[in-house]
Amino acid sequence: MSHSKLTVVDFFCGAGGFSEGFRQQGFDIILGIDSWQPAIDTFNHNFRKGFQPKNILDFDHSIEEIEQLPDSDILLGSPPCVSFSTSNKSGKADKTLGIKLTECFLRVVAIKKHKPESILKAWFMENVKNSKRYLPTSYSFEDLRLSEWAEKNGIDPKMTAITLEGNSSIINSADYGSLQSRNRLITGEVIRYGKFLVPTPTHRCPSSKTVNRNGIELQSLPNFRTLGDFLNNFPSPFEKESQELIKDPSYDLSVEKTALSDHFYDTGIHSCEWRSSKYLKLNHPFMGRMSFPESPNKPSRTVTATSIGSSREALIFKTEIKREGDGEYRVPTVRESAVLMGFPLTYQFVGSEGIKRKLVGNAVCPSVSSALAKEVRRAYGLSNIEKPHIATVSNLKGINNLNTFDVKEFGTPPKRKAGSRFRRHPFKKGNMTVALSNYDITGKAEEFGTWRSTVFYGTGEGFGSFTYDENFYTQLEPIIRSEFSDGEKFIATINNGFSEKIASKDLLQEMYEKKFSTGCYLEPTLLIEELARIIEDFDTHDELFVQSTQKIFEKPIVPKGQLYSLYAINKIVSIANNN
Repeated sequence: MSHSKLTVVDFFCGAGGFSEGFRQQGFDIILGIDSWQPAIDTFNHNFRKGFQPKNILDFDHSIEEIEQLPDSDILLGSPPCVSFSTSNKSGKADKTLGIKLTECFLRVVAIKKHKPESILKAWFMENVKNSKRYLPTSYSFEDLRLSEWAEKNGIDPKMTAITLEGNSSIINSADYGSLQSRNRLITGEVIRYGKFLVPTPTHRCPSSKTVNRNGIELQSLPNFRTLGDFLNNFPSPFEKESQELIKDPSYDLSVEKTALSDHFYDTGIHSCEWRSSKYLKLNHPFMGRMSFPESPNKPSRTVTATSIGSSREALIFKTEIKREGDGEYRVPTVRESAVLMGFPLTYQFVGSEGIKRKLVGNAVCPSVSSALAKEVRRAYGLSNIEKPHIATVSNLKGINNLNTFDVKEFGTPPKRKAGSRFRRHPFKKGNMTVALSNYDITGKAEEFGTWRSTVFYGTGEGFGSFTYDENFYTQLEPIIRSEFSDGEKFIATINNGFSEKIASKDLLQEMYEKKFSTGCYLEPTLLIEELARIIEDFDTHDELFVQSTQKIFEKPIVPKGQLYSLYAINKIVSIANNN
């Protein structure tokens, strides 16, 4: 080829992560298209452009608009993935818009690929893994509503325009040097070869059984980069302002601390928030166990578009300063999230903290797009770019820098909505849980606000369950006393100290919604936490309860801790509902 400066048009460009990887490999980014103003502002800031927001659906009903787009060597697209995600409404969200946006991008690809004297050399599309389930294996021109265009250009409308099957691969960003593990479906085609070329990994999972890919012995590659390596070698958000140079974890680049934006501020979260996240990670009713806080010995989990510190998906770090309760744990700063994604320290994001998190979390990892760009260069005989092309200076003009170099004061935590549902169990054991709830979890009763004690025999839909009547605990007392040597002491512990912390049903609900305790009473999440600690002290030898004459559980043998849990939770229910 006579030149090496291939051109790129980026659809759904967002913060520009897809384009950034291609720019690092010497490509010329000539157009970014997105309907969201902060995305275009961020793209313009980093690529020194002046684009205006534009909705890609404009191309859905106008072939003329598609033809007016500049021809480019590369087409990139990352249609919004929210509706395809399994985490959105448990995977049951409406997929219509996601499919329409995807097919709109593919319309553009089809025209630019098949037009006379096309210069298109490759196209790539990024989305969540789940999106593959909702798209066909291929599209004809007719499928893309391009029949008239095809006939005009001497093409049979029923001919295949775009093939997806065999041209898609699940790509993990950690394979390409990213500090996070992020699995995304990449679909595309290098036109010269008529297929998608999976980039050769640069790093490997230590436990990987694969010995080679694209002729490369993977066992000779360095191991995945870990979160611990990053956090141990990057400044704490609580450091003081100085002229110190900060080295970029992923690039041959250093910036002064004063030019490192969006990092030196307090991201500590309320105690009620991190406790909720801890429970959902370690003790979720039907999902697997996760690390709390994050494991330092492997890549970070996927960076998300929010900083909700109470969720199961939240990234939670131990705060570097000495604090207990509120602020004891924190979420990543925007800059930390950007580094985990693979953005250089000089890359800037325009908007409020919430907007910046959305821009970062929805981006394509530059490490992945850079790997794709390398494959295109290799396919077309272009020389290898040894040193990535990145901005060497931070342009902070017009940027809302989040840095404060201050420690924040914690006020009242955000309230839950009135009538919020509560469900929590002390632990999972014997594939069972004993849950306290303020509604009928089994769905058999409509009444809300009455507290219930329910046993679940399993962790998924379809497993048996049973809700116990109030005061059932009185029937358990003689059994506990006679079956276990510490039974008398356990009952005394519950009745002397713990029971006094149980509020009436209305106050229990009010404390739950306000996320803090009142007087001597504990709000229900803390009540269950304390119960878990009490039972742990009495259940040190993994003893079992074997039912004899009286049937309490559906299973003949259950962990002793579950019997103790049922006793205490039914006592909570009985006291709360009758006060």
